[in-house]
Amino acid sequence: MTPKEYNETVDAWADGVYRFIRKSLKSDDDARDIVQNAFEILWKNHENVQFDKAKSYLFSTAYHNMIDHIRKHKRMDYVEEIDEAAKGGTAEVQVDVKEAIEKALQKLPDVQKNCVLLRDYEGYSYEEIGEMLHLSESQVKVYIFRARQSLKEYLISIHHLI
Repeated sequence: MTPKEYNETVDAWADGVYRFIRKSLKSDDDARDIVQNAFEILWKNHENVQFDKAKSYLFSTAYHNMIDHIRKHKRMDYVEEIDEAAKGGTAEVQVDVKEAIEKALQKLPDVQKNCVLLRDYEGYSYEEIGEMLHLSESQVKVYIFRARQSLKEYLISIHHLI
């Protein structure tokens, strides 16, 4: 890949990679760091990466950096969340749908969550997701199906929305 092609890759995919990583992390700064690191790794290896494979390489690199980041922080963060619904005894409950979906996504295994985010939020094909996450197309379909089933069950249950 030439420097010009690298710059084209940055222009074309920076926002998409950031959105993908940001959906999985709570911090904008952490997401920016991971995306920047992915582009840095792509630049270091730009001579070995073909231009038509740059998108897949970039998303794969960002995904693996994100997994490493999550694993590192899971070791540090063993703080329990307080269930606000259990504290308050009010009869009136307001549900923020976006917040409920975010909670439901966080409950999914990482591979399922990332498949759903890439497919439903970013609009990638099963084949592209497979390339990015190093999965077969059929594995991607299975993970997305299972994730959607889990999301449906979680969101239908009123207990989780209160």
